[in-house]
Amino acid sequence: MTRFLTALLLTVFSLVPMARAEQPIFHAREGAAIGGYDTVAYFTDGRAVPGAADIMVMWKGVVWHFSSDAHREAFEANPRAYAPQYGGYCAYAVSFGQLMGTDPTSWQIVDGKLYLAHSAPVLRIWSGDVPGYLVQSEANWPAVLFD
Repeated sequence: MTRFLTALLLTVFSLVPMARAEQPIFHAREGAAIGGYDTVAYFTDGRAVPGAADIMVMWKGVVWHFSSDAHREAFEANPRAYAPQYGGYCAYAVSFGQLMGTDPTSWQIVDGKLYLAHSAPVLRIWSGDVPGYLVQSEANWPAVLFD
């Protein structure tokens, strides 16, 4: 089943247009990073928490929402500690040199870094070989933004 899903995902990735230079470094679904979810909450609450529309900050050209002022302040103090890796694009897709949006509820923290996935099934595949996919992703990032 895993081989079938991998083959299916690779086919889907091949149909997605490659990013060009105008591609933003941080994926902003629905006008906000992580689709408006609170990036700090993944670390402090251990879960995906939607941010409030009125608690936000602009960083790296993208709006980031937070569920509390304390989370906004923590992010402002050290945004790189909380921002998702690979610009919030799917870590699994980046490992194949592709960009794909993510589901904010499909995530994992590895060695203190937040990684997002396109969907729960993709996260399960990625979780099967995190070290291997990270090596591939690191080799492709950020060049994948400009291919």
